[in-house]
Amino acid sequence: MSQVGIDPQMSLRKQCELLGVSRSTWAYHPRGESEENLHYMHLIDRLHLAHPEWGYPMMTMNLRQMGHKVNHKRVARLMKLMRIRSILPKPKTTLRHPDHKVYPYLLRDLKVSHPNHVWAADITYIPMAKGFMYLVAIIDWYSRFVISWQLSNSLETIFCILALEQAWAYGCPKIFNTDQGVQFTSTKFTQCLKDKQVDISMDGKGRALDNVFVERLWWSIKYEDIYPRAYEDGEQLYQGIKRYIEYYNYKRLHSSLQYNPPASIYTGEIKLDLI
Repeated sequence: MSQVGIDPQMSLRKQCELLGVSRSTWAYHPRGESEENLHYMHLIDRLHLAHPEWGYPMMTMNLRQMGHKVNHKRVARLMKLMRIRSILPKPKTTLRHPDHKVYPYLLRDLKVSHPNHVWAADITYIPMAKGFMYLVAIIDWYSRFVISWQLSNSLETIFCILALEQAWAYGCPKIFNTDQGVQFTSTKFTQCLKDKQVDISMDGKGRALDNVFVERLWWSIKYEDIYPRAYEDGEQLYQGIKRYIEYYNYKRLHSSLQYNPPASIYTGEIKLDLI
């Protein structure tokens, strides 16, 4: 990362690409939240994984029961910043960009029968010792294989597009599923899928579990890596996630896959030397 810098002969994006560095991680600066708010965000993240059905009113009441003096406005703002919402469906509560088209959900009653039949993407909040970042991942539904991922210190659409461009190295799915977030409904993102003739599917509003396999990935990566390690900065976080996802793809056994790692189903490859 220290080798990336201003060079009139080469763009920052090209430098990062050649050096294998995430541009968003290179440009990371701690988010401007107080230490108190960062503490609440870490608590909210853990509570949400344990109780994904809680919206901000129930989250607020439980934080108060734990002895924290917080009001619902603060909790609602922090949950929005973290891109956390209740999994329970609720009418007309999630605003999307008025100019963005929303596509129907195509996975209901669908039998996913082979790799690259369905890919899904989602974004999650990642806490660090100081500050936080966002992680987007694209996963193959059939095998649970993490096809690509990117880190960012903001929710701009570009890091989702970078993950998608990285994923094309594995081919193209028949269907690509996301939620209705502005990153995924943006014309730039959906046009990338249309250019590859991929069918676009989007979750029902407020139904996070329509994308259940990505939600399970978030639970695994946070409880098995992020929380125990408490990464200090963006560089450590990037290297840690890179290491964990390689482990997740090639070594971690999944009961739903008859105790095989995702790569053995997706590519037929297993790396037995991983520790």
